[in-house]
Amino acid sequence: MMNKSQRVEAAIKGQPVDRIPFSVWYHMSGVDQDPVSLAETTAALTKKYDYDFVKMMPFGLYGVQDFGARIKIYSQQGKPPVWEHGPVNKIEDYFSLKPIPAIQGTYGKQLEFTELLRKQLPGDVPYIQTIFSPLTTLHKLVGDRVLEDLKSSPEAVRYALAVITEITLDFINENIKRGVSGFFFATQEARKELISLENYRTFAEPYDLQVLQSYVNRTWFNVVHIHGLDVYFDEIAQHYPGNVINWHDRNTEPSLAEARATTDKAFLAGIAAATKFVDGKEVRDDIIQDGTPESIIAHIREAIASVDGKRLLIGPGCCVDQFAPEENLAAVRKAVEL
Repeated sequence: MMNKSQRVEAAIKGQPVDRIPFSVWYHMSGVDQDPVSLAETTAALTKKYDYDFVKMMPFGLYGVQDFGARIKIYSQQGKPPVWEHGPVNKIEDYFSLKPIPAIQGTYGKQLEFTELLRKQLPGDVPYIQTIFSPLTTLHKLVGDRVLEDLKSSPEAVRYALAVITEITLDFINENIKRGVSGFFFATQEARKELISLENYRTFAEPYDLQVLQSYVNRTWFNVVHIHGLDVYFDEIAQHYPGNVINWHDRNTEPSLAEARATTDKAFLAGIAAATKFVDGKEVRDDIIQDGTPESIIAHIREAIASVDGKRLLIGPGCCVDQFAPEENLAAVRKAVEL
């Protein structure tokens, strides 16, 4: 029998596996402000559900607080932190953004989470830290105005992106020192309704590549997550380094089978846990929350069959609901037996 790292590595390389590796993740807003509790909870869930790897779940706004964003924090399960306002009210404010060492502030708390998790997980369980693309972080920091400012004041936006890239690179280095197996690089900007491909290539891609290229040859398990519907999948699959792609495969194009025809990278996919369009509106689609164990098993096995179980790790397209039933979470493990 393979251990968990062996299973994950074999799946990434397209080698035979004793079963399909899997994991499930969701926000833990009741504990994610405390690195000790977050590490303990993550390790306990990993053991309880027999996950093959851990996609670390620092709270989604961790990258903006140190730059001056005001965040309302509830520390309650089901009530994640909420952005209230950012530090950029006029164009000149972009130039006031300054990086701090990643060992300080809110970034530093996530490094403590990494270090504590390493000590609590079984030694064969890979764990990957969540990082965001620089444009995603800037969007979270200043709000939707960035989408207009990049057109009217490109130099200001480029300055801010360079600052965010600098602290992201420092954060990556510090996580590698603490033993992560790789990174879950998330872009929430690669959406056609949000930004043109030309602007994406100007204001996202160069900074993304700088971040990705800083670690892909130093870590072995590196996921690129494309968040949202109607995304620039081919652009990222063709140009972004990293050996695994994760996207809302059950909710937007391409499907797993369609994606396999265009790239030989491994996929982390198969579970509907995002939004989809219904009558022109986005609605939540989360089978782990709303399905039954039987429907979940059938759903996952359908995904496995669509790519013949090759170069596949089972996981959600996005975070599952924080209140997903235990029996549904347990069903994922049953579904991956070959």
